[in-house]
Amino acid sequence: MKHYNLALLGFGNVGQAFAQLLCRKTTELRQRYGIEWRLTGLSTRHSGWLAKPEGLDVEALLASAAQPKNPISTARLEDAQAALRDWLRAAAPDVLFEVTSLNPITGEPAIGHIRAGLEAGAHVVTANKGPVVYAYKELCHLAAAHGRRFMFESTVMDGAPIFSLFHKALPAANLLRFRGILNSTTNFIITEMEVGRSFEEAVKRAQAIGIAETDPSADIDGWDAAVKVAALATVLMDIPLTPAEVQREGIRHLTGEMVRVARLEGEPYKLVCRAEREGDGVRASVRPEQVSLSDPLSSVSGTSSLVHFETDVLTGLTITEHNPSPDTTAYGMLADFVNAVTA
Repeated sequence: MKHYNLALLGFGNVGQAFAQLLCRKTTELRQRYGIEWRLTGLSTRHSGWLAKPEGLDVEALLASAAQPKNPISTARLEDAQAALRDWLRAAAPDVLFEVTSLNPITGEPAIGHIRAGLEAGAHVVTANKGPVVYAYKELCHLAAAHGRRFMFESTVMDGAPIFSLFHKALPAANLLRFRGILNSTTNFIITEMEVGRSFEEAVKRAQAIGIAETDPSADIDGWDAAVKVAALATVLMDIPLTPAEVQREGIRHLTGEMVRVARLEGEPYKLVCRAEREGDGVRASVRPEQVSLSDPLSSVSGTSSLVHFETDVLTGLTITEHNPSPDTTAYGMLADFVNAVTA
């Protein structure tokens, strides 16, 4: 039996779902993989830096939903980095789980969090796309230098095994292009407009069920999708790509009438993500497109996602994820945890 100290950086919907999943899977982890765990560190913007080497009471933390105390949101960056390193020393994690908010422009401060975790001797699992896009090779090299793993399965399509599929099950397969629906919020908004809601009503509905932020611009302007396209190209095509290099158009100009007419005429709108190799580079885009009813993308509704890959050895491989939730993202993190410590 191996015992692992875990530290969780971020305790929002995904962080709480992950903690709940850990508790639910405790017996299975012990019996199937010989893994025992305890949460020795928890840090959020509101609760501050909690560290307890003998283990925090996870059930109590979940019950209180990490009520605000000792807020650090106003801390200067250098102070926050110093606090982070002090916290890592106190919590002494074997695995750090980084689930802070995405910064689509720089990937910070999550990159700094992951760098500090690896330098402290922990495997790092993240659900944050920013570090993958802006510091993938640096963090992979840093992880290797410390004999640790940098894992990020949950960054695109939640718990669907996209990155591990290519790394483990498709050796010597070169990805030529991919196409799909990668932003569940915009897909939900379009679906809601198809059944009669206006754009504004559909956005409010997405906010009400918790899949859209108070400021939904990252989704409806295509930034979230562009970051995901950049992450897939960077990792699976081995061609560094930033979101700014992805041709991007959001769905703000779509109206309920436009969307309903398109569906009735058999060419529904979807926010389509694409990337294709071009010489030593890659051409990528995110934009609303009308697709035919024979196109698999046309039947992807609600919060579901789909990505279709074409490689030099497989002409078509499609992965579909139906109506994911924070629990789905949490599973991707759990899978990374098991794979990291049992490799």
